[in-house]
Parts: sequence; C-alpha cells; structure tokens
Amino acid sequence: MGKQSMMLVSKYPVSETNGFIFVRIQGGFHEIRNSICDVVVVARLLNATLAMPEIQSTTSSKGISSQFKSFAYLYNEEQFVLSLAKDVTVVRTLPKDLKGARRKKEIPVFKVPYSASPFYYFHHVLPVLKKHSVVELVVSEGGCLKATLPPNFEEYQRLRCRVSFHALQFRQEVQELSAKILQRLRAPGRPFIAFDPGMTRESLTYHGCAELFQDVHTELIQHKRSWMIKRGIVKGKLSVNSAEERLKGSCPLMPQEIGILLRAYGYSKDAIIYVSGGEVFGGQRTLIPLHAMFENVIDRTSLSTPWEMIRLYGKEVNLVDTPGPPPFVEEVTKHAAWKSAGPRPRPLPPPPARPKSYNIEGWWGWVAESDNEPDSTVIELRTNAHKLLWEAIDYVICVEADVFIPGFDRDGKGHPNFASLVMGHRLYLSAASKTFRPDRKEVAKLLDEIRDHGHHANHTWLESVRRHLKKTLLDGIMEASNKSKLLSFLSHPVPECSCSRDSFEVSKNSSSPLTSQLVTSLGVAHRCPAWMDTGPISQSKDKENEEDVYEDDSVSELFFKQNAENHEGDSEVNIKEENQFEDQEDDSGER
Repeated sequence: MGKQSMMLVSKYPVSETNGFIFVRIQGGFHEIRNSICDVVVVARLLNATLAMPEIQSTTSSKGISSQFKSFAYLYNEEQFVLSLAKDVTVVRTLPKDLKGARRKKEIPVFKVPYSASPFYYFHHVLPVLKKHSVVELVVSEGGCLKATLPPNFEEYQRLRCRVSFHALQFRQEVQELSAKILQRLRAPGRPFIAFDPGMTRESLTYHGCAELFQDVHTELIQHKRSWMIKRGIVKGKLSVNSAEERLKGSCPLMPQEIGILLRAYGYSKDAIIYVSGGEVFGGQRTLIPLHAMFENVIDRTSLSTPWEMIRLYGKEVNLVDTPGPPPFVEEVTKHAAWKSAGPRPRPLPPPPARPKSYNIEGWWGWVAESDNEPDSTVIELRTNAHKLLWEAIDYVICVEADVFIPGFDRDGKGHPNFASLVMGHRLYLSAASKTFRPDRKEVAKLLDEIRDHGHHANHTWLESVRRHLKKTLLDGIMEASNKSKLLSFLSHPVPECSCSRDSFEVSKNSSSPLTSQLVTSLGVAHRCPAWMDTGPISQSKDKENEEDVYEDDSVSELFFKQNAENHEGDSEVNIKEENQFEDQEDDSGER
C-alpha cells in the first residue's frame, strides 16, 4: 500500500468496513482530546468501525463513580456517536467474540507513534486489520497522526474540527457546572480575563526551568529531569541554565510577570482574573504576586461549592491509603535528629516516616531516597481522574473568556498544551476574539529593563508593553500557524476549518483595523453549513438562558471584592477606559 493507495482513499465513509478499531488513550486532558480527534480520522482513513475510545486515566483509577465509565466520565457518548454518524461508524463496545479475544490478548496491538503518517496506517495497520478484523491501538503521546496532511487530505482536517468542536461535548454535569461558574463570573457585569499558567512539573522539567523556583521545588524538577533523561524523553543535560532558557523564551512566564503585563496594558486592580489549570507547580505561593496586583484573582474552587463538585464526581466510595509498616529504628533517629538540628543555609525535606511515603502538598522526602518516581497511591489515581473534570471546566471558561492569556504553550513532551487547544478553539469560533499570545523572548527583555525599578516604570516602557501585547493579537496567530500547527492541527485549525457566518460578516465589515487584518490574513473561504450553528458552547449558552439557575446578584458578592458603592458605574468606567486606550493605540499606530 503506497502513495497510490493514499490517493484513492474515499472522502466519504463506506457502508462496509474493514473491521473494528479499539483504542486505549493515555495522558492528561489535552492529550486525550488531541488523541480522540486523531483516532476518529484514522478510523475514517482505514474505513474501520471505531469502538468507543477507552480513557486510561479513568479506567485505571480506583474508587471513581461507577455511574460514569471511561469515555463517558468526561464526554457525552450519545452526542459523540450521533455527531459522527455521517463520517465514521462508532459503537459503544466491541462485539462479544472480539471482546473475549481482547481479554485473552489474542488481537494485534499497535503502540502508535505521536506523529504517524497516513502511509504508516496504510502500510502497517490496514493489512493486519483486514486479516484479523480488529486491531487495538495504544495512544500514549497525545496524538497518533501527523498534524499537517497533504492538500488532498483537507477533508480529514475538517473532520478533526468536527470532532473537537462539535462531537466532543462534555457530559451534562460538566456543562451545567461550567454554565453556573460562567454566570457567576459575568454576574458583576464586567469582562473577565482567563489566565492559564501552564506551569506543570513535567513542562518545567522538559524545558530546563528548574531555577525559576527555589529550595525543594528546584530539586523536584531536577529529580524528574534525571528520570526523563534516563528514559530518553529529554535529550539534553541534567543541569541547564534556566536564566538563559528564560531569555530564549523556553520557560513559562511566571504569574507575577503576567500580572505586570496586564497592569501595564491598562487593566485595573479590580479586574477579574480567572486562573485555570489543574496544577500550578509551586503551589499558591507562586500566585501571591498576582493576588497583590489584582484583587479578584479566582479559580474554579472559589466559584463552586463542595456539594456541586461532589455532584460532578458522582457517588464515590471512601478511600483510605493502607498504612505501611512501622519505621525502622534508624529512621526514627534521623527524624528526631532533624527536629533538633540547628539552622541550615537552605531548607531540605526531612526523611520520610516510611519508605516511598510522601505528601504531595508538603515536603517531598522521597527525592533523596530513590532515583525512581514513587508509585501513585489509590487516592492520587482518583485525583488524576478528577483533574480531567477540573480541566474540562477550565476549558469551557477559557474558551468563553472575554480575554485569554497563556503563561506557556508547551507540555512536558514539547508538544502544544492545554492553552494551545484553547487558543485554537477560540480562533475557530471567532478570529476577532481577544487572545494574547505573548512572545516570551521579547517579554523577558522588556521585564529585565525594569527589574530593579519595577514600581517606577516610565511611559516609554509602558507603551512598549502595550504595543507588544496588541501586536500579538495578530502576529501571534501567524506565529501559531508556522510553529504550533506543525505539532498540533487543533492549535491553529484555519484556514482548513474556516468559514463565514452572518455574525462573522458583520465583524468583517467592522471599522476595526485589527478585525479587517485578521479576516484578510485568515482568508475565509466559504459559508458555514447550517448544522454548525449549534455548537457545544452555543448550546450550553442556550441551556444557561433557558434553565432557572436560582442565582441573583447577591451570589456574585460572595466571589468578588467590590471597591466602589456603585458597581455598575465601575464597569462602565472600565469599559470606557479600555475603549479609550484602544483608540489611543490606533492613533499612535497611524502616526
């Protein structure tokens, strides 16, 4: 099966299939979403019936609710099947005989590479599929198909968009809670900014950013980097100059740096900042500078109640980690010596009370104990499943935000991360959405200019920051097209998935220079079909308007600080200030 076979692939599904594809997907939220879109396209390429993908993060977790299983833990199965009915045949499970053969490990298994070409599937997978009528694919790298495909495969790129932006709807409980949180965010009547730090231990490790932190967090990153080097995940050296990497733009922008950019741009102290992400490495202390600059820095936990989260998780069993054996005598002695020891030049984690025991929110005693990462406890496995739901909520909030700004756009494998998917989705919904894409290399230079006098930045520097951020609204899209798209199509799904709607025609005729430049650069090709008018986000908005959520203005007061007595007046002032600033920027650009 060579290039000729690739050219003869039908653009439309055929009634008779070559067999069944069963998929096991590993990884976090953005990896799962990318992978599902890829496997649907692979099923279409091979003219195969796709069994409902299995999400390993939920099936391997103990104690999660039996009410939701695997794919249904995160997404709406029925919507997924119905939305793809004209593209790929999707079944909820394998036939009984094939299911039994899989349990006995009698069906062929492929551990597919991250960026496999269509030729790989035609040459390696298709012959086996035709012979056995079933194959199992293990997707562990966050994708299994090249991001860029030949021009004659454009219809398959559009299929990726149909999967990600229309077929993949979150289950009802996630959508309902996301709608409530959105309503609470918008209750004050002001725009809100969504900020995704992108600061995970894996991404900081991969890109060599250990020295951005101090003490034990640096040791944790270096320990992980050593582990990744031994397994070939990282090709570089163990010790990396983080200051140099930061100047190259390879490290995330810290929350403090994002705060400085937003304040310099003109956002007021009472602006609403929503912080997304299931994990911010370094804990809440890394967000303290951001809290000092903005009064209303909030996240999912501050906008939802415990009983709402319990309803989201479903009925779960109580889990208690089984205590290990009592510590050895010498370990007790070490622990006692630690408590009675004098001051040290820097704090170090105390030795663990028992082997391989640690607290994910406290000191990490296992760092000096073993070269290996500790096995996850049962509670941690369940927490990993919960993180998928947390990030699902954050995803909806970030896509719907009035303004979005990422701290980083790469994950722990060098691939586009959660923020990249959000930016791609926002671009797909509206090219004119306000999405900042800071050039980290340029920002590092700007911030170093005021490092010693940050509280007395001059007007010239402020104008430089403002020009840079406004420039990224357009140039950032072009950069994503040249860089991110090569690794993840969904991070920049245009022009393949671009089309015009009535609302877009209005913006196209808008007097805004930025909007007209965006339309010109993206090159809208054709009008959208009618079925695209009811996407997952618009449906959730309609549902939010239709349902009686029992919320009123008094609820928002629980979540936001009010400085002035007349809050409506404040919101009008903020909007006027922002519009006035943008007018000034347009005038300065003309000069």
